[in-house]
Amino acid sequence: MLDLQRLNTADADFWPRLEALTAWEGVADEAINVIVREILAEVRQRGDDALLEYTYRFDRWDAACAADLEVPADRLQEALAALPSAQHVALVSAATRIRAYAERQKQESWTFTEADGTVLGQQVTPLDRVGLYVPGGKAAYPSSVLMNAIPAKVAGVPEVIMVAPTPKGEVNDLVLAAAAVAGVDRVFSIGGAQAVAALAYGTSTVPGVDKIVGPGNVYVAAAKRQVFGTVGIDMIAGPSEILVVCDGLTDPDWIAMDLFSQAEHDEDAQPILISPDPAFLERVQAAIDRWLPGMERRDIIEASLRRRAALIQVRDLGEAAQVVNFIAPEHLELSVERPEQLLPLIRHAGAIFMGRYTPEALGDYCAGPNHVLPTSRTARFSSPLGVYDFQKRSSLIYCSPAGAAALGRTASILARGEGLTAHARSAEFRISGASIFAATTKG
Repeated sequence: MLDLQRLNTADADFWPRLEALTAWEGVADEAINVIVREILAEVRQRGDDALLEYTYRFDRWDAACAADLEVPADRLQEALAALPSAQHVALVSAATRIRAYAERQKQESWTFTEADGTVLGQQVTPLDRVGLYVPGGKAAYPSSVLMNAIPAKVAGVPEVIMVAPTPKGEVNDLVLAAAAVAGVDRVFSIGGAQAVAALAYGTSTVPGVDKIVGPGNVYVAAAKRQVFGTVGIDMIAGPSEILVVCDGLTDPDWIAMDLFSQAEHDEDAQPILISPDPAFLERVQAAIDRWLPGMERRDIIEASLRRRAALIQVRDLGEAAQVVNFIAPEHLELSVERPEQLLPLIRHAGAIFMGRYTPEALGDYCAGPNHVLPTSRTARFSSPLGVYDFQKRSSLIYCSPAGAAALGRTASILARGEGLTAHARSAEFRISGASIFAATTKG
């Protein structure tokens, strides 16, 4: 029997214990940062030569030349055509739903005109080139290709560059097929911190990008953190999380499997269940013990449950919402009778799955909203990846002569108050210029 950690809001030490349970120390220790810093410097200085060396060293693939690191475009289409029919249909269906959701997020340019003729607004433009990192370690993630590339294409990004590690040179056909469906422009068989470096700085073979998105291991996360500023990044992702709030009326087998669905990602994933019903918590514990022995990824699930899982008893669902907002989970399931009544109390969560028939797993693949979500309590200030992450906004200001005169007086006063007299005079010149313009017009 695997006894999950138990917490109860009625206990005096509940909040310190919860804080300790949900704490995550960050992406890497200093030893990893030193290694990553060296890799970044080598790729920046030696380009393709360093890429080839690291690919041989870490992926055990001896590419003949840098050009061999790129996957030919027709290879993507071949992978798509070779998929079993069911996989092909599922991939296209998921992509269609993700694209339809993303289309609703697209921001458009806008302007408005004030009474004196001054025009203010915002111009929205896509990024020029985006890099997509796709993991290739313990599992292949074609879903990550769709979730990252499709919003970029909906935003209007002209070029999406994908990198994915290929241990021993072996390429995953489902990942390549997903790249074809999502409209990825170029694919390179490189991974790790060296791939992040290539995307950030560019080499003779791999073009530099403006932003890097997509999950990866601790070395990838550390590399993304270190290149931020040279390029944009989506986020520094921690281990996967699921928080289930249940009123005690959902089938406990369903809830146990929902917890497993995130625990199977890796040993540091965090599955948590909250309920006001102590008997239900016991039934879920029994369901965990019953299902765990037969799970294909049992060792990973069990490690996650032992390290970071918890069953939390609360007084009522209102108190459950307080706990949710403290944890700010990546994935939140509201497995209750009326989730819409609980929803207004929820302020911090990456994605919210409402009702008993909405498992988090649907969001990972095909519901439509993005599965790239803030982790490690960053949902307090961050949002899911979306089309807006691949667009930038430029402010528009067009002053009429009358507007320049009115704004100039205000700017002049404030600038002189700050001691910035060139600012003030720049604005004042327009005031006099506007007066001359007005007099000439009247004449």
